[in-house]
Amino acid sequence: MREDLNDTWIREALERYEGRLCRYAARLLGDEDRARDAVQETFLRLCRQSRVEVEGHLAEWLFAVCRTRALDRLRKEGRMSPITEQQEAVLPSRHPDPVAEASRTEMRQTLEAALAALPPGQQEAIRLKFQEGLSYREISRVTGTPEGTVGSLIHNGMKALRMRMGAA
Repeated sequence: MREDLNDTWIREALERYEGRLCRYAARLLGDEDRARDAVQETFLRLCRQSRVEVEGHLAEWLFAVCRTRALDRLRKEGRMSPITEQQEAVLPSRHPDPVAEASRTEMRQTLEAALAALPPGQQEAIRLKFQEGLSYREISRVTGTPEGTVGSLIHNGMKALRMRMGAA
């Protein structure tokens, strides 16, 4: 009975976070297949983790483990590459309407170019905040950066994005 509850909890976590973690890992790794591997490793670790130890902060735990797995892969490979437009096109879309998607694609490309010009710390903090919906505290715990610094990274990054997007 207890095992069934744990299986259900893990299945629910998988359903809720798998897509978000895949997007996050794909952005870090620049490759959808490697991202799926990092996410799979994350959920395998969750299966071995005590539910009591992660309940209440599951999202930040999953993102932190996923980030570590992705960065470990990058360190092993010795390189970090941004995601390409072709790779982004195969990521799951939340908006299936083709006409609206075409318009969003153009805006996304402009935003991605502006975001890619930011320092890596600002990029990651902005993506975790606005793409993954994490709080400053959760971002701090995921990245190991002080919460105040997270706020500064986001503030300065958004300011730079506004300037770049206004100029575009």
